Amino acid sequence: MFAGINLLIAVGSIIMILGFLGCCGAIKENRCMLLLFFIALLLILILQITGGVLGAVYKSQVEAVFNLTLSEGVDLLQSTTGEHKEYQEDFQKFERQNKCCGLLNGYKDWGENFNKPSSNICQCELEKPSSSDLCIKYGDRYIYKE
Repeated sequence: MFAGINLLIAVGSIIMILGFLGCCGAIKENRCMLLLFFIALLLILILQITGGVLGAVYKSQVEAVFNLTLSEGVDLLQSTTGEHKEYQEDFQKFERQNKCCGLLNGYKDWGENFNKPSSNICQCELEKPSSSDLCIKYGDRYIYKE
């Protein structure tokens, strides 16, 4: 996840520098700067087209890798050893923020962890959960159905 964030920061920084180069070239009417700006924008366009074509051609492989990653995430949620407790706690925060439950199969993704007595996994935090479209009753508590 952090690799994607770092990539977005790097791409944003490069685009900002290119924008500055284009502004300076336009203000100073410098052909060299404007030519560099044009070439850089052309390279970005070519990279985007290449990425789109590769994504379309290798769609099944991308989906397989994505599903494998999701399955690994489900395995981490189902872990009862305590080794992945920090991941599970962070995921619970994510669920509360986004009012959702689980990765693929809802509460079933949590396995045995879901039914622990002290567990508040996927629990709705609404004042009147029965009148909401976000929650469903499961056992003796309300959980997010998304």
